[in-house]
Amino acid sequence: MTFDPHVFLRDCWQKRPLLIRGLFPALANPLEPDELAGLACEEGVEARIIRHAGAELVTEHGPFAEERFGTLGPEPWTLLVNAVDHHVPDVSALIDTFRFIPNWRIDDVMVSYATDHGGVGPHFDQYDVFLIQGLGRRLWQVGEVCDETTALLPNPDLRLLANFKPVQEWVLEPGDVLYVPPGIAHNGVAVGDDCMTYSVGFRAPSQDELLAGWAEHLVDEAGADRRYADPALALQANPGEITAEAIDDLHAMVTEKLLDRQAFARWFGQYSSAPKNPEIDWSPDVAITATALRKLVSEPASVIRNPASRFSFVRESEGGVTLFVDGRAFACAKECAPFAERLCAPGDLMIDPADLGADTTVTVIVALLNMGSVQIG
Repeated sequence: MTFDPHVFLRDCWQKRPLLIRGLFPALANPLEPDELAGLACEEGVEARIIRHAGAELVTEHGPFAEERFGTLGPEPWTLLVNAVDHHVPDVSALIDTFRFIPNWRIDDVMVSYATDHGGVGPHFDQYDVFLIQGLGRRLWQVGEVCDETTALLPNPDLRLLANFKPVQEWVLEPGDVLYVPPGIAHNGVAVGDDCMTYSVGFRAPSQDELLAGWAEHLVDEAGADRRYADPALALQANPGEITAEAIDDLHAMVTEKLLDRQAFARWFGQYSSAPKNPEIDWSPDVAITATALRKLVSEPASVIRNPASRFSFVRESEGGVTLFVDGRAFACAKECAPFAERLCAPGDLMIDPADLGADTTVTVIVALLNMGSVQIG
């Protein structure tokens, strides 16, 4: 059966789980277990080991010493490493299959390695996830819909379900994919050793996160501190009353900023494209100039996107767009907009000398090169 993104979005996305057999029919496991363990030993890489200790699941946080993996013992265990796509291009390439979901919704690829019967226990997530089987086999069980009232076990590191009742289960082979919507209980258990699963996760900002981020941005960006004024103040019968007119004026002072849709769009573009690991510096050792760029692109050349970078845009008036890359905004007028849109689109990207005819396009590309967001191939 051919996977149809249109049918999937209509029938399954955020509605029900879906098993997709052989979505990657010729999948070559893109990362060896030893390489994953090596990443888990590096500073700045988020990694966990979840091991069985009798009936309990115990979590250890990385980075790990190399010798730790040789001392884990016979009990089942799982290694989880986040944002592996930022470090391994072949893992990043797995996301391409799911580019029918908007860029800003994509989070990262978490990779798990488990020994026989290893797993992280029954749980539910607040986001969508595609679970790609890359090596070995894993039994997946899905259960009912969960929410904030669902009972959890008292585990300090894992949100484990107290009462998990599977309603469907499958054993996934390499190349198979299981889609799980937000809130659906699920549990994965390795069937045999050397089980590797690639979890393509998606972001779903909460209302509280948006309110807090947007309000903090407005405060940071505030210029002259506008003060309440009431030149038409009339005598009140009771000075203790806060009148409806005063409340209306005060409320308007707040909401006129909160309701600025254009400003919100610019903020959200920067917010949603901010690097997942901002402490990592991807910039080149030597900065490039506009002159050097024109020499590099004397004939068509490929543009390689940094897998750790995020690219999106919003449309503006008169054919322009605002491009968002790694938390920065770039105003791209009509002559620069086609390149910005191609940069955000799936697939390979070529740049032609004709693209450099507009100074604004050159300025944007130079900035992206010096940020380490792109390279010229």
